Amino acid sequence: MQVFTKQSKIDAPVAQVFAWHARNGAIQRLTPPWAPLALKWRQGNGIAKGVRVGFDMRVLGIPMDWEAEHIDYQENQLFKDRQTKGPFARWEHTHLFSPDGQNRSIMEDQVAWQLPMGFLSRPFHGHVHRELGRIFDYRHRVLAYDLAHYAGKVKRQRILVSGASGTIGSALVPFLRTCGHEVIRLVRRTGDLAADEMFWDPSNGILDMAAAGPVDAVISLNGVDISRGKWTKNQKQKIIDSRIQPTRLLVEKMACLESPPSVFISSSAIGFYGEGQDAVLTEEHPMGDSFISRVCHSWEQVSFPAADAGIRTVQLRIGVVLTPAGGALARMMPAFMTGCGARLGSGDQYMSWISMDDTLGGILHILENQALQGPVNLTAPHAVTNREFTRTLGKVLSRPAFFVIPRRAATLLWGDMGKETLMTSARVMPQKLLHHGFVFQHDTLKSALAHLLGR
Repeated sequence: MQVFTKQSKIDAPVAQVFAWHARNGAIQRLTPPWAPLALKWRQGNGIAKGVRVGFDMRVLGIPMDWEAEHIDYQENQLFKDRQTKGPFARWEHTHLFSPDGQNRSIMEDQVAWQLPMGFLSRPFHGHVHRELGRIFDYRHRVLAYDLAHYAGKVKRQRILVSGASGTIGSALVPFLRTCGHEVIRLVRRTGDLAADEMFWDPSNGILDMAAAGPVDAVISLNGVDISRGKWTKNQKQKIIDSRIQPTRLLVEKMACLESPPSVFISSSAIGFYGEGQDAVLTEEHPMGDSFISRVCHSWEQVSFPAADAGIRTVQLRIGVVLTPAGGALARMMPAFMTGCGARLGSGDQYMSWISMDDTLGGILHILENQALQGPVNLTAPHAVTNREFTRTLGKVLSRPAFFVIPRRAATLLWGDMGKETLMTSARVMPQKLLHHGFVFQHDTLKSALAHLLGR
């Protein structure tokens, strides 16, 4: 039997740390973005004895189920879960909590584990121990930061989220819940819906907003991925419709409510600015001249009637959100992990990136800050060139990255999509967020990648 232990001091009382773990969303919030693990189902609430959870996971690329049951619970002291189905011959995880003075705690994770095949598995013990170290280092960093900056420090709100299953939405929902908010997810499937789900159909104008009850905020994260495949005429229309239709419907339904939400956060993107070369782009800069610029402009315009109805409205101009769980970084990882990472063209074009953690923190800051309205750039304060991004990602992964994809080759491969998303330079500054006191957790690319990739 092998035992892994990780202990950290947390700047919060034991009762608060323990209660945070019992909130809906805590499991997803603590799951590293690189881990091939996704919560599939849950029976019971919180972390009480008898609660069961099931995950979809992959081991060496092979899909399998992982199921666990909570077998012990002592309030403000410990809770314990045990694998009932999964890749380990045995897995028992004990979460221990103890006070360290009046307002500090000691959080300790103890994992007793055993691989199948007995002594034949010994060559893999070192790998498992290192991976557990990466995972629990990440978990403790997230826990400490969230408790120090978010949990218990925000006014509880009831928030409606569309696009909750996307790359940002799937991280935002558990984050908001662990902060103490109640979240309702708009979904497009029919049939048995969870208690936190509500059906809508934007393409047919179906949304019973009143059925959601009183809502304090609405966050719209809709839109098909613009960076997959060439932009055919059909694909361009999908890109437009997937953004305009949901936003317009949400605005129309909010404006009709007797008590509308106080804030509407509507997605947009830094593609609004188009080709910026080396200029520093703030929210005051005009739109560019490209397909994506025009899409973003139209996307933002359909949110304006919400402001006319007295709702504080924000157009969130989002940069390249970094997470290995999806989006641009996830698509880069296979090539970079095999040492085939490549610079795009000259590499002089600027990439305005932001870590997933700061994306979530920035959205929460906007929810809390009544002075923020209109367009808000959601990017890190230090954009980097594609050359610097390529070099930094290679170093973080300890892999060479010396290949080059010529500009002409990228255009031939991806057409306008490659030209407007990969080769366009956008050096964007989050001027409004900085002016209104938002503090970035990761303001350098290296620190962001090291955290997100567990390196």
